[in-house]
Amino acid sequence: MKELLDQSFKKYNQPNFIQDDPICIPHSFSKKQDIEIMGFWAAVLAWGQRKTIINKCRELVALMDHAPYDFIMNHEESDLEKFLSFKHRTFNDIDTLYFLSFFKRHYSNYESLEDAFLLGYTPSDENVENALIQFHNYFFDDEDAPQRTRKHIATPQRNSACKRINMFLRWMVRKDDKGVDFGIWDTIQPSQLICPLDVHVERVSRKLKLLERKQSDWKSAVELTNHLKQFDAQDPVKYDFALFGLGLEKFASS
Repeated sequence: MKELLDQSFKKYNQPNFIQDDPICIPHSFSKKQDIEIMGFWAAVLAWGQRKTIINKCRELVALMDHAPYDFIMNHEESDLEKFLSFKHRTFNDIDTLYFLSFFKRHYSNYESLEDAFLLGYTPSDENVENALIQFHNYFFDDEDAPQRTRKHIATPQRNSACKRINMFLRWMVRKDDKGVDFGIWDTIQPSQLICPLDVHVERVSRKLKLLERKQSDWKSAVELTNHLKQFDAQDPVKYDFALFGLGLEKFASS
């Protein structure tokens, strides 16, 4: 089992993985805050066809004049009108404007988006559950926060698998020399990450008996991650590459 996963991990944890994956969006930037902003947005919008996700993210980048952090911190009220036409599936202009508002509020007080995930974090935590719960509360700590936008920011408190935010955390936290994940955050540890439970990963994990729980929820994501820790306790979510790759190769349907 470990040999199979390690081989798949090495195959897909390569720079050529980037171009067809939403992670290509933050990879088009060098400033830390730009990487964080567009990494978070690309992860949140990551449902549907990957080509469409990438195109919608590029549309957002263009709307922010190709400088997300600078736009967020320095835009005028009139600059927001052009976002009224932005939509991706159920993510609409109301959500977009609130995201811009959140980023402005956060970066006015903190240098990095990592700080938003540290509000509920302690180094002794087994995983990022508490960090994600408090991040959700912090994200919506605004009396004008739209109720409809809450569905786009998952939380373990509602037993969501939180696959998109877990994917974003993988991008920001994991460190290796392959150049796919960024590893620009230092406080949250790779050993505390939870594997993103998308449809490919879930299907393959069940096929390999790494996941027995029937639901697709937070407890299932933790169960899978704990099994993956048997193969690498310090970096279990590196096998996200392996499981995703095996899913693309239709291993699960064989």
